[in-house]
Amino acid sequence: MSTQLHAIGPLDGRYRNRLQQVSDHFSEFAYIKYRVHVEIEYFIALLSMQPPLPQLAEVQPSPTLLEKLRGIYLNFADKDAEWVKQTEFKGGAEGGPPLATNHDVKAVEYFIKWRLTQMSSEPGMEKLTKVKEFVHFGLTSQDINNTCYPLMILNFYRSVYLPKLAQVLCVLDSYARRWADVPLLARTHGQPASPTRMGKEIMVFVHRIKSQVENLESVPHCSKFGGATGNLNAHKVAYPDRDWIAFCNALIDGLGLQRLQCTTQIEHYDNMAALFDGTRRINVILIDLARDIWTYISQGLFKQKTKAGEIGSSAMPHKVNPIDFENAEGNFGIANAILEHLSNKLPISRLQRDLTDSTVSRNVGVPLGHTMVALDSMLKGLGKLLLDEAAVSADLNGHWEVTAEAIQTVLRREQVDGAYELLKEETRGAAVTQESITRFIDKLEKHDTIKLDVIASLRAISPSNYVGFFEPGEALEKWAESKLSAKSRKAVLEAIVSQVRGREGGGGAKE
Repeated sequence: MSTQLHAIGPLDGRYRNRLQQVSDHFSEFAYIKYRVHVEIEYFIALLSMQPPLPQLAEVQPSPTLLEKLRGIYLNFADKDAEWVKQTEFKGGAEGGPPLATNHDVKAVEYFIKWRLTQMSSEPGMEKLTKVKEFVHFGLTSQDINNTCYPLMILNFYRSVYLPKLAQVLCVLDSYARRWADVPLLARTHGQPASPTRMGKEIMVFVHRIKSQVENLESVPHCSKFGGATGNLNAHKVAYPDRDWIAFCNALIDGLGLQRLQCTTQIEHYDNMAALFDGTRRINVILIDLARDIWTYISQGLFKQKTKAGEIGSSAMPHKVNPIDFENAEGNFGIANAILEHLSNKLPISRLQRDLTDSTVSRNVGVPLGHTMVALDSMLKGLGKLLLDEAAVSADLNGHWEVTAEAIQTVLRREQVDGAYELLKEETRGAAVTQESITRFIDKLEKHDTIKLDVIASLRAISPSNYVGFFEPGEALEKWAESKLSAKSRKAVLEAIVSQVRGREGGGGAKE
């Protein structure tokens, strides 16, 4: 039976081949592996305490031992995850309890104890069986879960999400510079308005998204690690003379997270909610971009590259639909609906804890998966764009009424009474052409107060040169490269070159 054909949702169905990186961080396999990772690092930290805990003094954390312990999660395989799932739901896995635990974290604990038992048969590892009860020592499940999720999210954002978003921004930034001097008819309320530049309108989105990325990166990734109700009760009663707060802080800091100092049984999720809200804001901006590009395409200002064999409509062979931008908009929307629920729900838990956060947090990968699908679609759509400068120019020069603002502003500068009203009477609701604007300026020669050089300057105004200021500023590459891992930088930059610096199309359309 095909997994993709029978998947309930599109992330594990039609989009599955595009989401391996998301799966690497948020699948059930990944969640179990991250749990093993946190449990092992906690166990290693206990073994490494100085002075050693009396019961652990005989087991020295040698480099060989540490390598083997970390190998449990570094070499974690499907068969290991299956062992954990069998222990949780059925029982009877090799070396595990005969009955189901019906508890996911306890099953992970049993898995690690089983692996320690196996390792104890190796030379120099014999005493591991004596200390295996220090696996998960003094902890509650949420110490593990509330460290796993922020760690999963942190790694995903750094290695997958931000590099992909940086790629989108680099493409937009390159387009903004390429089209920096292309005049464009602006539309406010859907009506012709003062001209702008195509490059500047694209750059608006670069600035908006870059600002939100910086806000996103300021949100700390936090862990709750403090025992059953956040007070390290079990640790204190077992070893009251040890500084367990400093111990836990160092452990969590070593994992790349910040430890929350005052919690209930669970993380309060406030910072995670802020992260989801920040992601949602970026998605909203990208929806805005998708709709604008879609509109420009519908106006004929952009054409799209075609691909042999592709079909735009089952009934209308001529169509080249803006499906990538529509797909992006739809997936960003689904992502935002779930992100909003996560940020609204997770910070709420009855008293010291209820279980609602557990079932909800398991869906963290779903909106991020839809976000990645949307980003891929956005990149694909941007890569097809061909700016039709002839169409852009024709659209602009068909609306000489947009020069009215320029003319009346100059007249007001010259203190001509009723300048605004003069232009309003001439242009509002009327068909305004270059000729009608010229006739209006000709009439101004009768005004004794208007100098001839001023009239000459008015004649020089046209829709294509009344575009104001726009300086693209410093290129985005250096900023974007800081978001890319060394592994992904080359591939990302090559993709940008392929999408943005390709050959120019014919018929007035340019990439």
